Amino acid sequence: MFARLVLLFTLVPALEIYLLIKVGAGIGALNTILLIIATGVVGAHYARLQGFYVLRRLEASLAEGRLPAAEILDGAMLLVGGALLITPGFLTDLAGFSLVFPPTREIWRRHLVDWLRRRLERGEIVIVRRRDPWDGSS
Repeated sequence: MFARLVLLFTLVPALEIYLLIKVGAGIGALNTILLIIATGVVGAHYARLQGFYVLRRLEASLAEGRLPAAEILDGAMLLVGGALLITPGFLTDLAGFSLVFPPTREIWRRHLVDWLRRRLERGEIVIVRRRDPWDGSS
């Protein structure tokens, strides 16, 4: 896990810098900076709108007495996607938009649920349940 994090935090910034230099050479430094700012602003705004939509779905699920599992995962993906969108760079923008845009977020959610299910079945994730202190039973 540590090796993956090291790769993530060294390779991704290196690739981002490479892409920024290449794009800057092609369209100019100022246009590159404006493009980065524009994708950040547009992406953050869209993530915010999607967040409100997911919040309404979550409230509706709770009102119907359903566990809002999909909405919770969507909210987490929107949080990560929004953070990626305000991080300067084209790869992070691509990843962020894929987490914020509903059709691709659905694909990510299905993969995440499958991944979690496999880990639960192999015993790699353990869920500890505690007695609810507010339920009144002993």
